[in-house]
Amino acid sequence: MAGMQNYMEWQTIKFDWNHAKAFLVTAEEGSFTAAANALNTTQPTLGRQVTALEEELGVILFDRVAGRLKLTRCGMQLLEYVRQMADSAGHISRLAEGQSTQVKGKVIVSASEVYCAHLLPPIIKSIRTVAPGITVEIIADNQPSDLTRREADIAIRNFRPEEPELIARKIRDDQGCLYATPGYLQNISNPDDPASFTNATFIAFADIALLENWLNTAGIPITSENFKLIARNYLVHWELVKQGLGIGIMPQDIGDAEPTVVRACPFLDPFVFPVWLVSHRELKTSTRVRVVFDLIAEALQHA
Repeated sequence: MAGMQNYMEWQTIKFDWNHAKAFLVTAEEGSFTAAANALNTTQPTLGRQVTALEEELGVILFDRVAGRLKLTRCGMQLLEYVRQMADSAGHISRLAEGQSTQVKGKVIVSASEVYCAHLLPPIIKSIRTVAPGITVEIIADNQPSDLTRREADIAIRNFRPEEPELIARKIRDDQGCLYATPGYLQNISNPDDPASFTNATFIAFADIALLENWLNTAGIPITSENFKLIARNYLVHWELVKQGLGIGIMPQDIGDAEPTVVRACPFLDPFVFPVWLVSHRELKTSTRVRVVFDLIAEALQHA
């Protein structure tokens, strides 16, 4: 349980590592100009990153005295911890560039059909570059794989696991929005308020009640009669939306990137759901699983 607790505490980190790196280099170089040169960036950008870190942590790190930077007492205390973080980051980089290329074996990754089709491919490409000795097997299934029975090594889930033998890290919150083709919306007179969607066709998943309740709570007065199409497969659901057959839901990053559709209800607050990265406790002892876990976590945080 102690190991799991350590992973759970990662979500309490409230600052961006890039901002911490900007602070570290500025402190060691002595000025924004020198630090910007060292990081191959601009002085205003670096200054904004350091200011952002101060705001994230709620502290003052530098005193600006006569055009020069001087570390505050808090800044001097923080500097030692950030140096340790930099050392750890260096170890990770060396692992990715050197030792990880020697890691071999199969890692099974489980995720929903949407994540497997839209989010995982570029991540897998990165894994193949960093650790070519690893074979990645992907399970695309909307039903969660049983990690305790080793059906998969790593899973991307939208709920927090409860099994004590699993290690979990919350990566981010995703937002789901409603989408439709412009042609479909034109056919239903381009509704622009909740009440105008009473005659619209919504494409449901297996659980109609969940989507119906969310829409009703948001003020859209629909019933089960509005769900004329049901697709248990998320990719089929999305193709039906793209073909102009109705209104469907998709994670915002994926939906906004699709040129054939638009947000059907831009006035509606998105449906928010968490993204968790989960693994068996073997994560602590298996290098190949840990390498894949870390690469997926990093990519999803910046997706």
